[in-house]
Amino acid sequence: MQIRSRAALAAALLGALALSACAPGSGSSSDADADNTINIVGFAVPEAANKNIATEFAKTDDGEGVTFQTSYGPSGDQSRAVAAGLEADYVHFSVPTDVTRLVDEGLVAEDWDQGENKGVVSHSVVVFGVRDGNPKNIKTWADLVKPGVEIVTPNPASSGAARWNALAAYGQVISDGGTEEEATDYVNKFFKNVVSLPSSGRDATTAFLGGTGDVLMAYENEAILAAQNDEGFEYVLPDTSLLIENAGAILEDASEPSQAWLDFVLSDEGQTQFALTGFRPIRDDVDYGGTVEGALDPSNPFPEVPTLLTVDNDFGGWDEVSTKFFDEENGLIFEAILGAGLSLE
Repeated sequence: MQIRSRAALAAALLGALALSACAPGSGSSSDADADNTINIVGFAVPEAANKNIATEFAKTDDGEGVTFQTSYGPSGDQSRAVAAGLEADYVHFSVPTDVTRLVDEGLVAEDWDQGENKGVVSHSVVVFGVRDGNPKNIKTWADLVKPGVEIVTPNPASSGAARWNALAAYGQVISDGGTEEEATDYVNKFFKNVVSLPSSGRDATTAFLGGTGDVLMAYENEAILAAQNDEGFEYVLPDTSLLIENAGAILEDASEPSQAWLDFVLSDEGQTQFALTGFRPIRDDVDYGGTVEGALDPSNPFPEVPTLLTVDNDFGGWDEVSTKFFDEENGLIFEAILGAGLSLE
């Protein structure tokens, strides 16, 4: 099963280039100021957070006079575009394997994930977005596979968000005492209820807001941000979810201010801006004021998840995950998608 042809890769690169734009408050780069420009290439969901972080960074000595060029889209497509030549200084991807692709290409240092943060720059958890009033009464994972429930989730061939969603669907069965066979059966039923596989988490949200489906598999922060933009939908935080750990790194030949930018992203100031747009800070001690508008309970925006799975602790790490679940030839999730009559293109 070949998911991405060379033509598709070229299209991804051209699409990423078309999405390139200056961040608010910054100007276009030229030969004269290229060394003071940070090219950010990221997955679609954190665009608002990164814009806010850039605004705060500009107020610092390190950020004075720095301009930004940005490109956002599906995580996997963005990673492939950088590998194919899209200019980048800092990448912010949904899953770490999209960074390790660039390590393999010699574009990112091999020790990019050896710091205290292990390469993670933002956190979230998997939630269920539902229609106003939750007419299908969706509260648990079991509700998602009932007859007549229509699911929207992004495509794991292009989207990192989709991979977190699929792993959460599988892992919750194992966490509840089920066997691998039962977890696989659940995933097969899950994808048979999927009615839309958009290319990115943001596109999935757009499809859901446009009326497609009964439930949206989403990042918690995406649901919060939608509410902040007056495009809100109700969401359910299930008793078992998966910790989403988004990866960030600078490239080997990154512009001079890029390391200072990454340091700022990881700082209390940067993590506060993530929190205010719905991401869970990567450290418990970040003081973001305690209130996040758009959350189910703004005064308790990030409630504890009774059972919170992680890729390292519950799935054996991304090397094992990539082979078992997302291998192009016989990955468990890709087989479930094709078995449901859906497309990976």
